[in-house]
Amino acid sequence: MWPIWLLVLLSLSLATGRQVGRCSLARQLYRYGMAYNELPDWLCLVEGESSFNTKAINPSNVDGSVDWGLFQINDRYWCKPADGRPSNDLCRLPCRLLLSDDIRYSIACAKYIRKQQGFSAWVAWNNRCQGVKPNVNNCFRRRHRNSG
Repeated sequence: MWPIWLLVLLSLSLATGRQVGRCSLARQLYRYGMAYNELPDWLCLVEGESSFNTKAINPSNVDGSVDWGLFQINDRYWCKPADGRPSNDLCRLPCRLLLSDDIRYSIACAKYIRKQQGFSAWVAWNNRCQGVKPNVNNCFRRRHRNSG
């Protein structure tokens, strides 16, 4: 039997998730196919949506839907909630994968959403990312000439 203090500590560490560093996230996004010139938009969006927390969950949408993970991907349209609520599940994945510290699933789904609806699909991007955005040049050793 596990001591109660260990269970409490474990549940707290799971609930807080991993804070992804800004440059670490920029490099991962680029590695998984995000265009270099869009990285400032993605960083601004993630900071506004989840504060770079892989386990962020927002259960307070008016329609009863929940937003999941770094990109706060909505389960009414994009992922399949475990509780059986209706979803279009357009990213074809269980929502719990969007809470993984392995953010490949989150990135793949976010790329799909961006392709379908643009950055305006995210409230934080609409509210926060229209002006000055984070500079990512210092996150990379070499300057990227191809911005596509």
